[in-house]
Amino acid sequence: MVHWWNFRLKMNEELQMITSLAEEQMSKTIDHAESELQKIRAGKANPAMVEGVVVDYYGVETPLNQVANVNTPDAHTIAIQPWEKSMLGPIELAITTANLGFNPSNDGHFVRINVPPLTEERRVDLVKQAKSETENCKVSIRNCRRDANEEIKKLMKDGLAEDAAKDGEATIQELTNRFIAVIDGRMEVKEIEILTI
Repeated sequence: MVHWWNFRLKMNEELQMITSLAEEQMSKTIDHAESELQKIRAGKANPAMVEGVVVDYYGVETPLNQVANVNTPDAHTIAIQPWEKSMLGPIELAITTANLGFNPSNDGHFVRINVPPLTEERRVDLVKQAKSETENCKVSIRNCRRDANEEIKKLMKDGLAEDAAKDGEATIQELTNRFIAVIDGRMEVKEIEILTI
């Protein structure tokens, strides 16, 4: 009797682990999608627009935010103030070579980027790009669901009770629904942000 109880406890623990792992992977998928959505500019200056820029800091490739302060004094300007004046040139070069579509200017103290207002056509393209990113996120979430359900089926073959397996699959589906609703909500906000002039 004790052996059966221990076996059942072990199966339930493994089921809990599968659920936790699926939730963690879905959460990471959301985090990744959010960072990708943040890179899509909405016509308003945002420090995230230059997040991926790496600067040659005395021969070492260094992220921009580790050699300068990046802020947005107004809706159409990104101001970058290097911690060392000698970095003005390398920062300007790094932004130009990052191919972000910006023309940085250097006034001897700051590197400034003027973010031009978006055309209607460009806004529509950016919404499509954001929707594509959202769709990729949903596919990843569904893949997490599929992987978790396959693991639950393996547990059933190893002796997990059918009702426990069904409960596990229902929990995985609830997680899937919840995370897909989260990314849909983020997309709605991003679309409004892009289309608002």
